[in-house]
Formats: sequence, C-alpha cells, structure tokens
Amino acid sequence: MKYFVTGGTGFIGKYLVERLLERGGTVYCLVRKESKHKFKELKASLAASDKKLIPVTGDLAKKNMGLRKADLEMLTGKVAHFYHLAAIYDLRASAESQMIANVEGTRNAVHAAIAMKAKCFQHCSSIAAAGKFVGTFREDMFEEAGDLEHPYFLTKHQSEAIVRKECTIPWRVYRPASVVGHSETGEIDKVDGPYYSFKVLQKMRNMLPPWFPLVGVDSGSFNVVPVDYVVNAMDHIAHKKGYDGKCFHLTNPDHYSSGELLNIIADAAHAPRFAIRLDTKIFSFVPNSLVSMLTKVPAVRKLIDSTLEGFGMPSDATMFFSWNTRYDNRDTEDALRGSGIEVPKLHSYAAKLWDYWERNLDSDLFIDKTLKGNVADKVIVITGAGSGIGLSSAMRLGEAGAKLIICGRTVEKLEDARKDIEAVGGEVHTYACDLSDMKSCDEFMSKVLKEHGRVDILVNNAGRSIRRAVEDSYDRFHDFERTMQINYFGALRCSLAVLPGMNERKSGHIINISSMGVVGPPARFSAYIASKSALEGWTRCAEAEFCDRDISFTNINMPLVKTPMIGPTKAYEYAPTLTPEEAADMVVDAIINKPSRITTGMGRAFQVLNLVAPKLAATTMNMPFRMFDEKKALEALDTSKPVAEPSAEQVAVAALMKGVHY
Repeated sequence: MKYFVTGGTGFIGKYLVERLLERGGTVYCLVRKESKHKFKELKASLAASDKKLIPVTGDLAKKNMGLRKADLEMLTGKVAHFYHLAAIYDLRASAESQMIANVEGTRNAVHAAIAMKAKCFQHCSSIAAAGKFVGTFREDMFEEAGDLEHPYFLTKHQSEAIVRKECTIPWRVYRPASVVGHSETGEIDKVDGPYYSFKVLQKMRNMLPPWFPLVGVDSGSFNVVPVDYVVNAMDHIAHKKGYDGKCFHLTNPDHYSSGELLNIIADAAHAPRFAIRLDTKIFSFVPNSLVSMLTKVPAVRKLIDSTLEGFGMPSDATMFFSWNTRYDNRDTEDALRGSGIEVPKLHSYAAKLWDYWERNLDSDLFIDKTLKGNVADKVIVITGAGSGIGLSSAMRLGEAGAKLIICGRTVEKLEDARKDIEAVGGEVHTYACDLSDMKSCDEFMSKVLKEHGRVDILVNNAGRSIRRAVEDSYDRFHDFERTMQINYFGALRCSLAVLPGMNERKSGHIINISSMGVVGPPARFSAYIASKSALEGWTRCAEAEFCDRDISFTNINMPLVKTPMIGPTKAYEYAPTLTPEEAADMVVDAIINKPSRITTGMGRAFQVLNLVAPKLAATTMNMPFRMFDEKKALEALDTSKPVAEPSAEQVAVAALMKGVHY
C-alpha cells in the first residue's frame, strides 16, 4: 500500500511514518528544498530503505503543493491514503504565517490529493477547531464552534472547513487534544501547551522544599494525550472501513483543571504541590469588560508579557486558562473498540515527560554557562584591580579571553597586576586613576571609550572602608565624605560614562561590588555601608529604567574578604573570611547569570531577619559590637603593641557570623 504524508518530518509525522512502514507500505513524504536535511535525519532514524521511504520535493504554499508534473503523474491513482499533518502550531507565530500554512496549505494539499486521485484524504486537525466553545463539543459538531479570535483557533477551523467543503474524494478528520511526549520515552520535539508550566514548577522546586504548600488558581479545562496514542489511533481508524466523512476526537476522557494538571506534573518533578487551589469563580464579581480593558492597557500588557517571558512562556499562553471546552469522543471509542488502543493515565507517564524535558529541552541547557562564552572578546573595565578582589577577578576574566581594562592609584601595583594577568594569557590595559577625584575619573573613562570604543561590562570594585563607631565619628564628617566620594560618586561617574553606549547598543552589564552590610547593616560601618547603600539604591532605579534594553545590573553583597583593605584591622586576623579567589567566583557568577543581586546564605538570612523582625536584627548586630570592644580595636591598630589573643567567646561569634563585618 502506498501513502503520501505532509509534515512527515514533524513530531507526529515521524511516528506516523514509522507505523506506516511497519505495515509494509511505501511512504512518500513531501519535503521542501530547505528541509532535505530533516528528511535524511528521519530516514536514518527509521533505518528505512530508499524504496520504502521516498522524498517528493514540493511546497505547501504553492498550487498542488508545488509538485512537479512528473511526480504528480507518477503518484496518480497509486496513493491509498493521503495524510495531511503539516501545520504551524506556535503561539509566537504571526497570523499571516499561520494563514498561509494552515489554511492555504490545506487547500493546496486537498487539491493535490484530488489531482493524484488518492483514495482517502486523512486530515489532522485539532480540538482548537472547536474554538472556545462553552460546554461539550461533539465529534459531529463543526459550525457550532465558539470564540475563534486567536489565529491558531481560526486557521485550524478554516482549514477543516476546506476539507469538508472542497475535498471531493473521501475524507476523515482527526482532532487531537494537546499532544505531549511519548508515554514510554517522554520524547517531545519542542516546548508548548502543558510544557509552558514546567519551568515555573522547576523554579519552585529549586526554591522551596517539596512539602511546602502552594496557593494557586484553578481554571481552564486541559485535555492532554501522548503522541503514541494519537498516531496509533489515527493509523487504526484510517485503515478501518465505513468511517469516511467523519470526525474523530483523539482526546482524553479525563479533563484536567490547571490545578490538577500542575499537581500531576509537580509530583513527577518532586516539586511543591498546589495545596490550595482557588476557583476563578470567586473573582466573578469583577466585570469581564473591566478585566479585558485592563489587560489591553500597554503598561499592564507589558508587565504580564514580561512576567510570562521570565518563565519562557508566550503571552498568548494565558488563553489556556480560560479554555473550558470539554470533548465527547464516542465515535473514536467506537472505532477503536477491540483494538487495545486507549489513552494512558497522565500520572502513569508524567515522570517520563518531565525527565525528557529536563534532560533535553529545558531552556537553561541552551544558555552558555561558560565564562569564556560570556566574556571572550568583550571589553571589561574593572576598577581597583591592582590587588584583592579586582585582581583575582581580572585574572579569571583575562584567562577566559576578555579584553581587560584595569585601573588603580598605584602604578607599581598596576604593573605587577598586568604581568600576572598576561602570565595566564590575558589581554590587559592599565590606567592610573584616582576614582575619588571626579576629574581623574572623567579623564579615565574618556580615554577608555576613545581608545577601545566601548565598554561591555563595568565592574565597580574600587572602594574605601572605614571601621569606626558613630559615637567616635561626631567630629569626623570627612569620613563620610571620603567613603561617599569613591564608593558612590566614583562608581556612579563610571556608570554614567558607559551607559550611553550600552543604551545605544542595547547591551551591557554593570556590576557593583557592594557589601553584605547593606542587607544586614553592622555596627562601626555607618560611613561605608551608607555609601554602598547609596550605590545600590541608584542601581535599582537604573535597572528599572534599562531592563527592557538588555542592560543588566548586579549588586554583589560581598562578605568579609581577606584583602589589603581589612589588613589594618587586627581583629579580623581571627575572623573567617573569603579569599579573593572565592570572591572572584561571585563576580563570575554575576557575569554568567546576570542576577539583580548575589549574596551569601548569611546575607539572605539577614535579609529575612530585617524584613520580619528589624528590631531583633539590630539587637543581633549589637552583640558583636559590644563584644569586640572599640577601644581595644583601636589599640590593635598600633602595631608596636602585641595583639591580644581573642577570647573563646569572640572566636565562636566570629565563626558563627562568617563574613559579617563587626
């Protein structure tokens, strides 16, 4: 038996072609010139011979599918079943492209099947052809379709209408539900339909323990079937006599609400379940006209789109939550009776769907997580890179292929840094600059932009720290001025210099080496923390303005690091600190992942504590303040006197509060 298949290299198509070959048939596949490689891959995967799986060059968008006259004559009178599977199912696709592929493509396929005198036209439609019908849609219903506003609903309805009205040879129509992966292997070719929820659940799983109860909204009526059921049912019914001119719902008898569907997938993913599911009917007091109006407001629409895109979900995916149609499939059940073909329960294969998605289609798998992939050939400015965090970060980035520009006040240190960076194969350019002097800062940035053309990443690392209690600073206003000058104004000056170019290119990243003290303000660092807080405050405002232009901002709440900056404070000799190399890991993390904030576990603990119990947080920080007496701390600065050994209590507190300034 001979078959002709459009969309044979697609997801459903390849399984159908495999079934037809297992029947011993000869399969002709419509293949566009641009897709010949896909046909070769299909043929190789099925180990099919040249005589059994044959490509026919054509194009659905053309009359008679663009078939050559010789090919059409060769096929005339020989094709028993013409399967039309080719279509666009992509919520991001334009209405025009869907009209061409789904509607005109079906018309051209129907006319080609008629021209070659095929015995039967087997059309793969979709439950979307029913639109948003309210209630139960039967297989013998068509004109009764509900809301067809979305291009996919409309084009699938119109394409089915063409089969019903223009196909003069026997035909059969199949309406699959949302097709997911194979029930035995989990294989799927792309993310759509129910898979849009997978990323959300994965993020929930990574943030929360499995037992954590979630609150969600229960809405929609989701119907899910695995690809193997769809193909087996279509193949069986197509070869059964007496069903011409009929439509078959290849649907699941079980319809799931959004909450039920998410919980099945959550169980498979070992993610938290939605323990409380709110029925959308509780919001029925809000007029639909008001909701419709609000969602069309540009600002609201942009917010919704941005939120959904953050989870890899197209904005049109929201329509699934208002899709409540149920599907009767009694004709399909009648045709399949005795065949052993039935829809497996979703929970029986959900784990396979999840596993295949996470191993093969998770969007994070396609993000370049290598440092080299993120910095190679990029111009990166690191301030204060003569030593410490700046130098360690520069070494890592230079080794990965970045074009480094480093600055500092001491020429000798910069020269030593240059030699270290070049020793690991890095390209580096040094500039002497005092970032506390605005004129010097402006001259530095002007030279950088003139000589290198652009700055892709700016790391504001240069800074000054002053450890002094407020009660010892009453007559030292200059301490606050000095820290603000370099930590805030210097960093701000550099940022304002690079932003115009980043804005023009719609690309860039500004990283601030801030302090853990910003999220858990310690005693004795009022001048330092105030300056870092000012920089973070400006950064958050700037991020709100530039986030839609692919310019990223990251504040790194750096814990205590063993650098020359903390050298004068002898008390820190006994404190657990990060090494500059460990600090550089945080900078690398910022460059690769581009989060708004990076902090340690202790930093996150202080964030929560300050949020829920700010008075307790202050009391907690007061403990080391009183324990590490300020007078003794000042005496420790006198190197001529021996440093007193810390008490066991002090060592214990320092270890417990690793990385915290005190």
